[in-house]
Amino acid sequence: MIKLDKNKILIDIKKAVLTGEDALAQNLARKAIKEGAEPIKVLNEAQNAMIEAGELWKRNDYFQGDVVLSAEAFHVVMEVVEPLLSSGEIGKSGKVIIGTVAGDMHNLGKIMVIATLRGAGFEVVDLGEDVSIQTFISKIKQLKPNILGLGCYMTTTMMEMKEIIKELQKEGLRNNLKIMIGGVPITQEYANEIGADAWGKDAFDAADKAKGLVGVK
Repeated sequence: MIKLDKNKILIDIKKAVLTGEDALAQNLARKAIKEGAEPIKVLNEAQNAMIEAGELWKRNDYFQGDVVLSAEAFHVVMEVVEPLLSSGEIGKSGKVIIGTVAGDMHNLGKIMVIATLRGAGFEVVDLGEDVSIQTFISKIKQLKPNILGLGCYMTTTMMEMKEIIKELQKEGLRNNLKIMIGGVPITQEYANEIGADAWGKDAFDAADKAKGLVGVK
């Protein structure tokens, strides 16, 4: 029986994530684990691919479609390794709760942000789309995240962000929580207006801002 080279498989995982070949990336991740590779090393290669995708994005060598494919490939690798990782390995940068506000069913931007945050070492809890204020509040009380990420992709739902922040203040949950907002209609000016801590102009900017909020380099 031919023994596969673990290091070669790890390199191939990075390439598959970078090029957005999700089926190949998942298959390689399974092979790497079967051959005895440490789950954290598999994750690290996938994270390195997302970091490189970010650099390509910033140089305009990658476009949104490329990043979406990389994010999907990263996600399927995470499905393989996440059950095998300790909580410390998953969330070494901190914990983020993220969701799209009530009345908004868009999720493409959120999927990209989740992948880049996980690539940056954050544990991310995705609450989904059309998330009520009450759900955000209860999950924050339960999970005690470092950061709350709010997504909004329509001007008609922007005010939900302001109401969520108001409710957090009423509940006494605001002081120990950083809030980052993003989405197509969102600007830094709006973040300042409603009292958010940061605005992510795109998925990679969101990951950089999140690291800054918790003091991670």
